[in-house]
Amino acid sequence: MCIGMVCAQPRLRTPEFYLGVHGGVTASTVLFMPSESGMSPITKACVLGGNGGFVFRYAGHKYCGFQMELNYEHRGWTQSGTPHSLHYIELPILMHLHFGSPVCQWFFNLGPQIGYCVKDESSTITHPFDWGLTAGTGILFNTKKAGTYHLEIRYDFSLGGVLGTTVTDKHNMANPMDLSVNLGWVMPVRQERK
Repeated sequence: MCIGMVCAQPRLRTPEFYLGVHGGVTASTVLFMPSESGMSPITKACVLGGNGGFVFRYAGHKYCGFQMELNYEHRGWTQSGTPHSLHYIELPILMHLHFGSPVCQWFFNLGPQIGYCVKDESSTITHPFDWGLTAGTGILFNTKKAGTYHLEIRYDFSLGGVLGTTVTDKHNMANPMDLSVNLGWVMPVRQERK
């Protein structure tokens, strides 16, 4: 529907629902301000880990919808050669945009995420609750009978620190951040009727 020069997003006749899984590799570190000794350069401060989880996607419009996930993620940082490993359960709630042909599409995910550190292997952190922003982009391939496959590069930045960041604490910032590459698969539960 268009009014003047403004066009509204075309609605699907029947909303689409998808369920699936995804997983991949994560490189993570923590941004400390003031910086910690033994954490530079950033490539030596990273911890490599894995991630995986369940995906629920809803699309009520032709090019956009939302995606909710329940994920496990291995995060952390390395300081003076010693890795600090953290294991999180996370819940991202993302806006999902996609463009392209019915078979191959480019997509963009953006939104908030909350998480909780369920295991701290080095007993370092003082704040297990996490919240922040997530952004990702990638390619998805639709098949007629075998679901939808996607490859995504995603960046997460936590706005909540792993350590105390008040005036009396050592750090002004202690924010985790990570970059991940994920493969995923979703299957339509209910789709637009042709």
